[in-house]
Amino acid sequence: MVHNDLWQQNPGDEDPFDLMDEINELKKEKDITILAHYYVDGDIQDVANITGDSLKLARDATQVRTRGILLSGVHFMAETAKMLNPKKTVLIPDRYAGCSLSEACPADALKTYQDTLHTNGLDFETVAYINTSAKVKSLCDWIVTSGNAREVIETKVSKGKQILFVPDQHLGRYLMEVTGRPMILWPGSCLVHEIFSVQDLVRTKRKNSQAIVIAHPECPETVLAHADFIGGTEKMRRYVQSMQEQKTFLVATEANMIHALKKAADHHEYVPVPGIMASSGETCACNRCPHMARNTLQAVRDCLKNEAPEIEWEPYFDSARSVVERSLLN
Repeated sequence: MVHNDLWQQNPGDEDPFDLMDEINELKKEKDITILAHYYVDGDIQDVANITGDSLKLARDATQVRTRGILLSGVHFMAETAKMLNPKKTVLIPDRYAGCSLSEACPADALKTYQDTLHTNGLDFETVAYINTSAKVKSLCDWIVTSGNAREVIETKVSKGKQILFVPDQHLGRYLMEVTGRPMILWPGSCLVHEIFSVQDLVRTKRKNSQAIVIAHPECPETVLAHADFIGGTEKMRRYVQSMQEQKTFLVATEANMIHALKKAADHHEYVPVPGIMASSGETCACNRCPHMARNTLQAVRDCLKNEAPEIEWEPYFDSARSVVERSLLN
């Protein structure tokens, strides 16, 4: 079992191992299944019943048999779990765990832009990355994840229509390249993947000349140009797992993903690609999502104990649910 920074606690913090024991007891007592994204801290992944990327968590949420779900991740993921399980209690450790991509595409702004395109006579379908609010999903024709986006675009999106892709311009640009479909791109980006330093990636690669660079398609194209393998988090995990010979991987995605990679294939070495602090331009080990970081052992424990915060059903969940189901579950 690998634990991230378990002993680097602030004075007065609760013992992490005691917290993990308490969480394990509470989830049984409360009859709640914990789903955790690969980007939350490794110690939370270790106490979760299920771990995965957005696609896997959405699909696994439909198979949960307990009365409730605790989604350790960010808000849009918990919304998705609720819309797919309307009769279950769905909890999130911190309701303010948001997403820079979701925030980049507010529903009212998207609706206004869609209306403008329709007024101008454009025949299009809106394809949204799953990193969007449920209200945005309700306005879309298709929902994709990094794990199934190419498949959905190539097999489900109408060939005769143009594509409005929201909100990740970098993923959209990558999908344009691999599918050959032109797209109108919403100008959003992930704050974690936006900060990777190409210069430091090249420098790190020179120090590890035999290393394999694996990158998430949310990265800018300048980073993807140096990648040996491009894929979502689940595809990364399967990729390193497929290699029996010991390798060194330079990982260009959220740093907590290394915990999942080590659990999948611990015979490899994993090196996080450095990022750049926007405020100073200096290189840093800052490729961690501040929203995912809101998920702590204390927050998970308190959420289980209090059964709050809870995701409440919203009227637009019905239409969002139908889009998610035909996009991700069929």
